[in-house]
Amino acid sequence: MENLLAYIKSRVSLTPTDVDLLKKHLVYEEVPAQTHLLKAGNVECYIYFLSDGFVKGYQNIDGKIVVQHLVSENDFFTSLESFMTETISMDYYETITKCSLIKISKPDFDLLQNETDFWQTVVKEVTNEHLNCKLERVRDFQILTAKERYLKFVDQYPKLALNVSIENIASFLGMEPQSLSRIRKQIAF
Repeated sequence: MENLLAYIKSRVSLTPTDVDLLKKHLVYEEVPAQTHLLKAGNVECYIYFLSDGFVKGYQNIDGKIVVQHLVSENDFFTSLESFMTETISMDYYETITKCSLIKISKPDFDLLQNETDFWQTVVKEVTNEHLNCKLERVRDFQILTAKERYLKFVDQYPKLALNVSIENIASFLGMEPQSLSRIRKQIAF
């Protein structure tokens, strides 16, 4: 819980009452590795904050797993459209390692959104950060080579690079695992 409070406090000021309100509406959970937090065809009921561990978000497109999100500690994740509109998700979210999560349900999210000022600010900042990351990722796919995308990934996310399988990293970077293996061998020499 302290990781999330520190994350929020880095963006907004919180009173002791605000902290108590947050603690009342947040749920801490430890989840084993390879646990599905969401399966396609279900409605996303939570926004998660990952305190510790690694999570992947993916879709199964014609039998092929396409990793769209690799999440490491101190970050939020959810199937956003499903969560906000309470509609069926096309996404899967699965823990890669044992994870410590803090989750907030849709009713609690809405309550904080409607009854506090600080939560709206946090949501706006996190949404903007994630949107900027998505735009940068699209731009990277347009202008960077596969090798450049991998080097940037390793530079920006060293913990993910060390703890996530080559298959998941390759899918996230839009390449086949064999291609990523060749790139890694080139870099090693």
